Amino acid sequence: MRLVTVRPRAGDEGGSSEPRVGIALESGRILTIGALAEIAPTSLPDEFGRLGLAALLALDPDLGAIRQAFELADSSAVAAAAIDPASVRLAAPIPRPGKIVGVGYNYLEHVREQGRERAARPVLFSMFANAVIGGAEPIRKPAGTHALDLEAELAVVIGKRASRVPGERAIEHVAGYMAANDVTARDWQGQARALRPGEQGDGQWLRAKGSDTFLPLGPCLVTADELGDSRGLFVRSWLTTAVDRAARPGIGPATGPEPGAPFQMQDGNSRDLMFGVAELIALISAEVTLDPGDVIVTGTPSGVGVFREPPIFLEPGDLVRVEVERIGSLTSPITDEDGRAPEGSPAALFLARTRGGGPGPT
Repeated sequence: MRLVTVRPRAGDEGGSSEPRVGIALESGRILTIGALAEIAPTSLPDEFGRLGLAALLALDPDLGAIRQAFELADSSAVAAAAIDPASVRLAAPIPRPGKIVGVGYNYLEHVREQGRERAARPVLFSMFANAVIGGAEPIRKPAGTHALDLEAELAVVIGKRASRVPGERAIEHVAGYMAANDVTARDWQGQARALRPGEQGDGQWLRAKGSDTFLPLGPCLVTADELGDSRGLFVRSWLTTAVDRAARPGIGPATGPEPGAPFQMQDGNSRDLMFGVAELIALISAEVTLDPGDVIVTGTPSGVGVFREPPIFLEPGDLVRVEVERIGSLTSPITDEDGRAPEGSPAALFLARTRGGGPGPT
């Protein structure tokens, strides 16, 4: 099952502005849980239609009530009640996670491209809900960083409270999976290749990875029964640079993205995770209780911008896309801190199309 969270499109005065959870149908249309409650032959609590996905998971960890209602609902009634995805915009499936745990250095090739040794334990760090955005929402580049980078990742959503969970039981606590872009300000992070003469990093990663808009999530949550332990999924990213980047030294077809054309940055696979989903849940939950709706962002494969020659960083006007196989992709325009992109840039064109009611992320 594929679950989404939707909001009204900008300028839509009708209906509630609150996010609603829905089931993404094979037809491409969306059946909200509220609409499902109205047509279901089983007794689905009315409150389900008013709850966010994290709250639904807390009440119904395996989503059994929703599954049963959907399976028993008349197909013609489902088709009639489903809405056109063009009439809404996708938010992050979990817009306000209680906890977000990031994992660093979890793909061997990513470790090697940094010249690091393989770690005995994963590097864990925390992010906050202010960083979370949905597909098609702008990533805002703060004025204080000059080294913004992308990281395509597989994200795990906890469905059932996990405390001191053994590895062999860990997958039972997974509700599902999303794609993520763990945006990082490499100069704030302290990466030597991103620092100008005399600069130093923060000494920790709070700003570098937790700033507003730095964590696009989505486009949907694919439930664990469809993906199992999530091994074997391609994790990829692309960058389309702004037109005015052509004059930047060292950036061209031979070394990096050509202005206006998508350039593949990453091409990894979750089978290469050094610490898999089950092991991460066991390690984290040994001391930190994970609650329904909490998110683990599992790490990124090689190919990020800071370790390229020369480094490639994100600028207002760029467009980035991250994709996890069998889940979907997130396309994010890069803007300045005020949400502006240069006129005619890939980001500006994308924003004009999506804000004007065109197709959203896939």
